Amino acid sequence: MEGKIKDIKLAESGRLKIEWAESHMPVMMLLREKFQEAKPLKGMRISGCLHVTKETAVLIRTLKAAGARVAWSGCNPLSTQDDVSAALYEEGIPIWAWHGLSTEEFYWCIDQTLKQEPTLTLDDGADLIFTIHNKHPELAGKILGGSEETTTGIHRLRAMAADGKTLYPIVAVNDAETKWDFDNVYGTGQSSMDGILRATSVLIAGKTFVVAGYGHCGRGCAMRADGQGANVICTEVKPTAALKATLDGYRAMPMDECASIGDIFITATGMKDVIVKRHFEKMKDGAIVCNTGHYDCEINLKELEELTESKKEIRPNCVQYTLKDGKRIFILGEGRLVNLVAAEGHPSEVMDMSFANQFMAMMFLAKNGGKLENKVYDISEEQDQEIATLKLKTMGLDIDYLTEEQIRYKTAYSEGT
Repeated sequence: MEGKIKDIKLAESGRLKIEWAESHMPVMMLLREKFQEAKPLKGMRISGCLHVTKETAVLIRTLKAAGARVAWSGCNPLSTQDDVSAALYEEGIPIWAWHGLSTEEFYWCIDQTLKQEPTLTLDDGADLIFTIHNKHPELAGKILGGSEETTTGIHRLRAMAADGKTLYPIVAVNDAETKWDFDNVYGTGQSSMDGILRATSVLIAGKTFVVAGYGHCGRGCAMRADGQGANVICTEVKPTAALKATLDGYRAMPMDECASIGDIFITATGMKDVIVKRHFEKMKDGAIVCNTGHYDCEINLKELEELTESKKEIRPNCVQYTLKDGKRIFILGEGRLVNLVAAEGHPSEVMDMSFANQFMAMMFLAKNGGKLENKVYDISEEQDQEIATLKLKTMGLDIDYLTEEQIRYKTAYSEGT
């Protein structure tokens, strides 16, 4: 059977995890039930590159139930849950994913998923999309479109589209309100804190917690740290974001200034070299440093190595760097996504909406891909609100609705005050 995993003996544990996720992802289960008979994705070959977690397994099962052939790889060398990967492999999913991939193995796994010559791509970080553009452009002619999950990926794809370099249309799943305002804020905040606690087991209350970047992910981390009693500091390069952090009750200052007073640091910027040598030199003994941005370049570990006398893994996913001056700095998850390396990623309930958007993006592209331009498309407002409505329904909640008179008033321009 096609694929490569760590250990098939882990499959039973993975199945149990997937069952748990399915019981907490009611929107995805409604979509599966709705489309499993009509199979609107029949004939579609979807190559996916996205964290192999229990929630992703629910998405894969739903895509398959809707008729798609799916081939999968993980989008981060350390985020694959080997038991989930084994369960999917046992179900017959061509999957190439295991925890602890080298960079060479990571891209090899992506290449394997492309051998089916996909008609659709599904991505988290755009590594799959860029691999096609840079290494296999001949495949693009058969691809109706793709979707992208992350802020970083969308920024790069919009830049590519602005240069006229995109070879097929892309749907910006990340930019759906039911993704960025829930997954990025509530998912990242909770799961990043979960990763920090699993890797360190430290008390958060009373510590100075530095969040680099006050976008949606940074805001979520700041909220959760604040909720556990930390003194939160935010660093930013965008004036309006720094103002928001300040008005939300946090201190805003440059990293050069807070490096010496922080106890825990987390980067959430999507930018390289956020924490570098001069910051490590200022940090106090025992500082904990981690990242929740998509790539591992935010913390410059190469420059930390230059200051280091010795290092050892003192706890799972927690490496103690002892500097030449005797100071200790603890790096979590090798500077990769702490919520996925040291924990299990976002809670199932919030991924329910993100992956509903991914599923609906595949449906949209399968139907309309041949008529679209090679650019980045937003999720429609109608889809966003439909998914939010479904989520509210599964939670047993209802909302108010505008009357016909209110709708007329909303659009009227002849009435005064």
